Amino acid sequence: MHFPLATVALATLATTVSAANFQVQVGASSQLAFSPTSVNASVGDTVSFVFNPKNHTVTQSTFPAPCQPMSGGVDSGFQPVAANATNVPSFTVTVNATTPLWFFCHQTGHCEEGMVFAINPTANKSFESFQAAAKASSADGTPASTSNTTGSGSGSGSGSGSGSSTSSTAPTSSSSSKSNGAVAAGARAGGLLAMVGFAAGILL
Repeated sequence: MHFPLATVALATLATTVSAANFQVQVGASSQLAFSPTSVNASVGDTVSFVFNPKNHTVTQSTFPAPCQPMSGGVDSGFQPVAANATNVPSFTVTVNATTPLWFFCHQTGHCEEGMVFAINPTANKSFESFQAAAKASSADGTPASTSNTTGSGSGSGSGSGSGSSTSSTAPTSSSSSKSNGAVAAGARAGGLLAMVGFAAGILL
């Protein structure tokens, strides 16, 4: 079966146009915040986190424990950026499910100051509630005691779907990896960066 070239081109164009990219600034203007604080994304959309000067992470967590890394979740690793940097790192997550996804900055004290982010929050599990829980967490990230929440979902999106992410330093270098979770861990160097970043972060 043959299709007119124009029809094929139109279908390709429609697929390309349908995927959106959301850019999120991490720690812009020396603020302990993601900007914007949340996005509503469709399957196939991407979310690019751009790291500003100082030292931050994009680390996946869960709604009940905002300041604790989710096992097998996304972690950019620490991304120290000098004040006069011209090439800044970025970390891109591809959304493969519409389930809510939750993130925080793993730098000491930043999550407890409310530095958290959400993809596809809901009315029942809102960004505001997630951030309030983060601010109520103890210094080690342990969530404050709350009443049990019923329901079968974890709020992290780990129950279904798959995803991928990439990390890069603009404009040239990049790395990527695959994952069997809801969202992939993008930077393999994250473990080493974590040790360096934690020490450097004390000064920030």
